[in-house]
Formats: sequence, structure tokens, C-alpha cells
Amino acid sequence: SCFRLLCSLLIPALFLSGILCVCLVVLLWGIRLWIQQRKKQLTSAGKDGKRPLLVAFFHPYCNAGGGGERVLWCAIRTLQKKYRNVTCVVYTGDRDVTGEEIVEGAFRRFNIKLIHPVKFVFLEKRYLVEASLYPHFTLLGQSLGSAFLGWEALLKCVPDIYIDSMGYAFTLPLFKYLGGCRVGCYVHYPTISTDMLSVVRNQDTRFNNAAFITNNPLFSKFKLLYYYFFAFMYGLVGSCSDVIMVNSSWTLNHILSLWRAGACTSVVYPPCDVQTFLDIPLEEEKSTTEYSIVSVSQFRPEKDHPLQIRAFAKLLKEKRLGQQPSLKLILIGGCRNQQDEERVNNLKHLCEELGVSNNVTFRINIPFEELKRHLAEATIGLHTMWNEHFGIGVVECMAAGTVILAHNSGGPKLDIVVPYEGHITGFLAENEDNYAETMAYILSLSPEKRLEIRENARRSVHRFSDQHFEETFLLSVEPLFK
Repeated sequence: SCFRLLCSLLIPALFLSGILCVCLVVLLWGIRLWIQQRKKQLTSAGKDGKRPLLVAFFHPYCNAGGGGERVLWCAIRTLQKKYRNVTCVVYTGDRDVTGEEIVEGAFRRFNIKLIHPVKFVFLEKRYLVEASLYPHFTLLGQSLGSAFLGWEALLKCVPDIYIDSMGYAFTLPLFKYLGGCRVGCYVHYPTISTDMLSVVRNQDTRFNNAAFITNNPLFSKFKLLYYYFFAFMYGLVGSCSDVIMVNSSWTLNHILSLWRAGACTSVVYPPCDVQTFLDIPLEEEKSTTEYSIVSVSQFRPEKDHPLQIRAFAKLLKEKRLGQQPSLKLILIGGCRNQQDEERVNNLKHLCEELGVSNNVTFRINIPFEELKRHLAEATIGLHTMWNEHFGIGVVECMAAGTVILAHNSGGPKLDIVVPYEGHITGFLAENEDNYAETMAYILSLSPEKRLEIRENARRSVHRFSDQHFEETFLLSVEPLFK
């Protein structure tokens, strides 16, 4: 009787779910038609009677000064050079500045001058993608928030081509299926990666996997289920893209395994301002009494500054056994907020504990000219982030003529600190001992040998120039313009 009851309920349930699916399809189709009508009303013909092709970039933080913003402005300038009948639009949440100030900021920070004006669409709901709004389930919260922010963007301006240049993949299906746009994206790093899944699976304690979760098998299993669900959803929305550009081989491997859209995925290295650093004259070292080791990266937990300080302390301990030139470590980086400043204070305490305070200098939010001077004088450029997705700082150190020592993972390992025309361009390390030993080895080399490595490194970084970016970017986005 129980079985008969289930059977009698199954047919109405199937019928009801079928009706709901049809209603949903009709509703979505209706929304799409309504949005297309809005598009016709909102866009007008140009001077020649032709309607310009609207290419919109989704970049809610376009007024920031990071590598992601450099990609955005270089991409816009590249399209303006190549296509006449194109109007570039930027969706931004920077409502405290004007469009003119944003363009001026891009020129001041990156020396990028746009050929034509850009249209800005100012979004009011950027707070929906702030991590602070979601103390738990941050990935899911920010992704759903980005979908709502994307909806606001779509209602304000319906483009012909939509490019997400900041990693908000959940906006892609909105613009493709409801906006009827051709869609592309530039991925700086995957929102979730197979590495993140393995960290939770192996119950490793890291900055994105708290100790209270790793110590509790039930919490760990629940978090792993959540991550698998999110990875599935992320793969689903990402595969909507007609064109996918990634910034490194490391990002490529993750995106291919999650999005499974190899046919339309290509590596487009970010444009690094290598020329500015290549302008620093490359000379043999003048001083043999003092060597400086320089690190350039924001004071964020994933950059792993404690590893740099511990490795440096180990190096000093071993060096003191003999009469060696004096060594100093200069930590250069940006502090964005109170948390970053607290992090710097903790690093200073660590220096005191290890007895290296007199040999370590902190330089925070310094002007660009001072950064260039430190790099010009440095012998070693230090980088310790595990699985850095690309590593613009690593490229800059190499272009400036330091001997780079980076982490043996991610972008530095796969793309940057690799042999160039059969010659060594730098060094890689993984842990405290590795780093200390390799720094000692670099300092033991003759100035001539170091100069040879620096020259090789400089020649290799042309792959990351603005010009190379322009060529690969245009090749990648071509399908969107056909």
C-alpha cells in the first residue's frame, strides 16, 4: 500500500515539476526579449549612422592599482587601437570618483594613455562582492553577490560583447543567456582550485583552512562537500564562456580541469611594465662590503613573509661563522588596512625574537622611484608565496637586474623562472633550509657569474611586455568580433 501511495504521488509530482520547468523557460525567454528591447532603446547610432559595437568589461574595482587593473587598461587600449567602430564600457563600483579621474589614475599609475574615451557604468551594489559581508561560506556568498551585481550591470547597459576581467564567473551565464551577448573572460586565478580541495581533503591548516576545521573530521568532511559543490557550480558557469584567457600555465591547468573548455582557452601573460625596470642600467656590483636582499609583495598572509625572515635569520647565523660582507633584508610592500599593519607589527616582533632586527628594514607604501632604487641596488630578489598564480613582482625583480629566488610552485616555477635559450634565469626554493642554502649559494658566486644570470633573466622577460600582451590578447578575443 505504501508503494502504491508513492506511485500515485510520483505522477503528479513529475507533472508539476514539468509545468514548473516550462514556466521557468518561458519566464527566462521573456526576460531575454525584454532585455533585448531595452538594448535597442538605450543605444543610439554613431556619426556614420552605424551603431558602435559595445564591448563591456566587468571590473568593479577598476580604480585600484594592481596587476589586474593594468590588464584591464592595456586590454581597452589594445581594442581601441585595433577596432574603429568599438565603444568600450567599464562596469565599476568606484562611485567616489568620476570617469575622468579613473582614466587619469590609470595614466598616472601605469603610464597607459587611452586613445578614445571610455564609458563608465557606476554600480551601486558593489558591497555584495565584499568578502567581509560573508564571514562564512565566503566563496559562495561572493559568487552569488556577483550575480546580483551583474544583473544590476546588465539592466544599466546591455553590451554586444561582455568580458569579465576580474574573476566573477557567475556573471557569465547572465550576460550570455539573458543578455544575448558574446562572452569572454580573463582569469587571474581560479575562484576555487584543485589545490584548495586537496588542502581540505588532507586536513592541512592554512590561511584559508582554519585549525578548528582541520582538527574536526566532521567539519572537514562538510567543508570538502561544500567545496566539491562549489567547484561543480564554478565549472558550470565558467564553461559558458566563448573565449577564456588565463594569465599563466598554473591557472590554465586548474581552469582546464574545472571548466573543461580547452578549445576556447588560451594563456595570455599579463602585461608587466618591464621596460621601466629594463631602463635601470645593469652594472657589475660596486660594493662587496654589503649585500641587500629585497622582497616586493603586499603584506598579505599568502605572501608568507615569516618564511623570508626565518630563512634570512638562518643565513645570517651560518654567515657569522666567517668574516663575510654584511647582509640586509628589505621588505617592500603595500598595506591596505589595519589587518595588514598588524601583520607588519607581528613580522617586526618575529625579527626581534630571531635577533635580526638590525638587519631587516620595512618599507611600506613607498613611491615607485624608491622601489626602483632598492631593486637597482639589490643582489637578490626574494619571493616566497606558495602557488602564486603568476608573479608580476618576480618579473619586475628579474627585469630590474636582481638574481631572483622564488617559490618552486605556481607561475614562477612554470612560466617565469625557467631557462631561457638554455641559460639559467634564477633560482627556486621550497622551505626555510632551501631558501637559506640558495641565498648563501647566490652570494658565493663571483660577480661575473651573477651578472650573467641577471642578463639572462632580463632577456627572458620580454615575453611579459605590453607588446606581447597586445598580440596574444587580440588573437584570443578575435572569435568574439566575428
